[in-house]
Amino acid sequence: MPRFSVRWTVAALLILGVCGSFLFCEYLIYFPAILQCAWPRSSQVRAGEGIDGRPVDSAAVRAMVLSDTHLLGAVGGHWFDKLRREWQMERAFQTALWLLRPEIVFILGDIFDEGKWSSQQHWEDDVRRFHRMFRHSTDTELVVLVGNHDIGFHYEMDWFKLQRFEKVFNASSTRIVTKRGVNFLLVNSVALHGDGCPICQSVEKELIKLSRDLNCSLQSSQPGGGVTDGCEGSQLYPPTSPVMLQHYPLFRVSDAACTGQDAAPSAERHLLFREKYDVLSKEASHRLLQWFKPRLILSGHTHSGCEVLHDNKYPEVSVPSFSWRNRNNPSFILASVSPGSYALSKCFLPEESTVISVYCSAGACMLLLFLAHCLWMKGLLQCLSLFLLGKHKSL
Repeated sequence: MPRFSVRWTVAALLILGVCGSFLFCEYLIYFPAILQCAWPRSSQVRAGEGIDGRPVDSAAVRAMVLSDTHLLGAVGGHWFDKLRREWQMERAFQTALWLLRPEIVFILGDIFDEGKWSSQQHWEDDVRRFHRMFRHSTDTELVVLVGNHDIGFHYEMDWFKLQRFEKVFNASSTRIVTKRGVNFLLVNSVALHGDGCPICQSVEKELIKLSRDLNCSLQSSQPGGGVTDGCEGSQLYPPTSPVMLQHYPLFRVSDAACTGQDAAPSAERHLLFREKYDVLSKEASHRLLQWFKPRLILSGHTHSGCEVLHDNKYPEVSVPSFSWRNRNNPSFILASVSPGSYALSKCFLPEESTVISVYCSAGACMLLLFLAHCLWMKGLLQCLSLFLLGKHKSL
């Protein structure tokens, strides 16, 4: 084979290896991972009932739930870390939207990493990147909850940061979103310290009103029911138990009982949680359960997965972080929810270690190919030299 032809062949193989590795790791790898996911089937749906105790059924709402994206800010975020992790979340989200087509997407807080202290200029830059990464069609509704990194921990939050967050996402941080007879209760759990702070008082007042509205909706749905005492002027919702979504988990001692591949590392599971920092306080958790009696609670904050049953009847699922920055194997929840039932399945994204291994393997193969080419060319030159030298002597 001519020398120039060998060189072009090796160069083409090296270029193909680089481009192929990049294309697979940055685009294609998300497809086989998410294609393994599917919306829960009806046979997996857990039986449920309306608030009035009567079975209810309708077409299930397809809800995608993720948490703790932690878009890095200008102060503590390294440019390469920001580029790598945000690209991963953008490709994962866009691929999931295209393949799974959810009707509604919930992000359970800590959208930003530095919202608690970012300047207005940095905040606007973070918001712009968020809208680019999590762009969606009009067929999908995006609902965002507030987390402690968005407005600060309880002692850091103020009205300016809360209203700045609510203005960006065009909604109050505590409200009920109703879709085809399903009530999704959104709770600003950062403001549930119960110490009488102005924001805490406002959120608690709104929660009490929402609890009253739901109870009045129940009463009005019962046979012979109508507007009863204390329900004048209340807003009516579908008479079904709500699905409660919030950033902080309800109170639990630790993650010791949590299992599964997305649970906290074994060395961390027995660490005790701090009330009002890692989880809500016992008092706040008890009030939420008594006010709303949710059929399902979805929370974030811990960056790890866990399933807990409160009072032997209120299931809670902690949703892991969506970002490689917080865990090697991010995931999200697929929920099929109807007024009378719900079913959940978990969808795992590609592991960051897998991507690194693919790049390392491809790099090693290309290096071996380059070295083999160099050795082969060196040997060819030596043979050619000996041949020419022998021919010269024969003359």
